[in-house]
Amino acid sequence: MPTLAPFGRVTPQAVVEAATLTGTPLYLYDESLIVERCRNVLAMPSAFGMSARYAMKANSTRVILELVTEEGLGIDASSLNEARRARRAGVAADRIMLTSQEIPEGEDRRDLEALLLEGLVYNACSQRQLEAVAPFARARGLSLSVRVNPGVGAGESVTRNTGDKYSSFGVHLAALDRLTAFAREAGVVIGQVHVHIGSGGDPAAWAENVDRMLEIVERFFPDARTLNLGGGFKEARMPDEQAADIVALGEHARRRFETFAARTGRRPHMSVEPGTYVVANAGYLVTRVMDKKWSGPGGFEFILADGGMEANTRPLLYGSRHPFYVVSRAGELLSSEFNLNDPTVELDFRVVVGRCCESGDSQSLDHHGHIIPRMMADPQVGDYLVVGGTGAYCASMSPFNYNSHPQAPEVLLGPEGSLRVVRRPQTLDQVLANEVGRHD
Repeated sequence: MPTLAPFGRVTPQAVVEAATLTGTPLYLYDESLIVERCRNVLAMPSAFGMSARYAMKANSTRVILELVTEEGLGIDASSLNEARRARRAGVAADRIMLTSQEIPEGEDRRDLEALLLEGLVYNACSQRQLEAVAPFARARGLSLSVRVNPGVGAGESVTRNTGDKYSSFGVHLAALDRLTAFAREAGVVIGQVHVHIGSGGDPAAWAENVDRMLEIVERFFPDARTLNLGGGFKEARMPDEQAADIVALGEHARRRFETFAARTGRRPHMSVEPGTYVVANAGYLVTRVMDKKWSGPGGFEFILADGGMEANTRPLLYGSRHPFYVVSRAGELLSSEFNLNDPTVELDFRVVVGRCCESGDSQSLDHHGHIIPRMMADPQVGDYLVVGGTGAYCASMSPFNYNSHPQAPEVLLGPEGSLRVVRRPQTLDQVLANEVGRHD
């Protein structure tokens, strides 16, 4: 049976069967593709060894964490709760790095210290963070990491650029003299230097940043044994997009690390932390067509799906594009944006919208929030409208309780074709569970 896309193992019949299991909307994940991507990352060329951590903010569902860590990746956590969540998923603390904007206090501080004693890597992102943890680290001989803002960034959109003057992430290059002076006086060892310049940007910018960061390591961090180059590898969700060549990026880094070693005698370990690359194209948002509307002469034909911005908010936030697939109730693939040349199917431009009371609830918007019609088959009410590329920053980031809609369930497609519910549908009682009335 043909697959939806030219990668992975998700078929139209798997879509129908998953929808039968949980109802729609739902997220459907392809285990085989996640495993393949993990292995690709770990096979990146390197000079003196390479390790990888999965950026769990991309998709923090427990089964995803279990899969990637079983394949050999560690975890990059962006909050203390993410670190706690990874621990609850069975990930050892010494395989977790915490990179956050938080200053833990009280119970949070006690939990952080306990995790540090278990081996968690603390990646200080500000002078205050370093000062707060320094006495504890020094007293126990713990090495720390520092995130650097190199003053240059790149991202798929402005809001995903995390390396220039508009970004608050990390310690800016201009403030490193002060930070490293404090570290020396406090007797703190900085064993890793970290950078992340943005998500989905130009691969050339990632490559250029390798030289920049090696210069920073040489100038400011004499004890650093690891250079973590972050993630942000550009992924191709749409047929006309070009993904980053991570083998070529690895080869570029390898050559630069070897040149650095020849000049300095230092042989730094390389680390990366992809998220989108690992899970984005392994995920599909499966929705059911509820209705069809028309906005008059000169207007649009709207396909109303039972899942929209509350399940995938990336088009509204970023103007991001995701491929559309139309699947009949019988499991026939009626159209795919990876193949719009099928002469047996009548195609036309249509607009996919969701059920939220929000004008921006469309799965096809540009960067200014304008609707962009897309070519697809004409689905019937009850057919499935599937949105691809939704494995990253959809289930983990979308405002799923907007208009009191429950969080969508998640289903995993195993390599042998089995389907397993890995997140049950949220109920209305669960949505309301923490509310307290006036007379309660």
